[in-house]
Amino acid sequence: MASFSKMITKTDTEKRLSVPIKFLESLPPFRGGHAVEFQAKDENAEVWTFQCSTRKKGRYKKPVLSKGWLAFASRKKLKVGDRIEFYRVRNQSTSESPCYGVRVEREIKLLGSHIGYAPLLSAIKPF
Repeated sequence: MASFSKMITKTDTEKRLSVPIKFLESLPPFRGGHAVEFQAKDENAEVWTFQCSTRKKGRYKKPVLSKGWLAFASRKKLKVGDRIEFYRVRNQSTSESPCYGVRVEREIKLLGSHIGYAPLLSAIKPF
């Protein structure tokens, strides 16, 4: 079950999310292309569609999440220092495409000192 987590940087909040090359192994096949779409479900069971792309040329692939990422970052109000985690989950359906989860944690400070992280949960709208 491949996953990764990272601290959010300024570039991550404004342009794209760089991901470790190892994460590519858990994504659906690129089928000769340089980009693939996948969906991830957040802690509120909302499904997000992301596109992971790699460089077309060059020695290093440098994978990034582009399509869908800025909408996610904006909606979650991500800040520099937040932590994001993508993880693969068991697929409960009969289809072969993998299922993913995405979780965001916000840094907690007390009197200016870092004391940990807490899940970033969106407000639940009343009926």
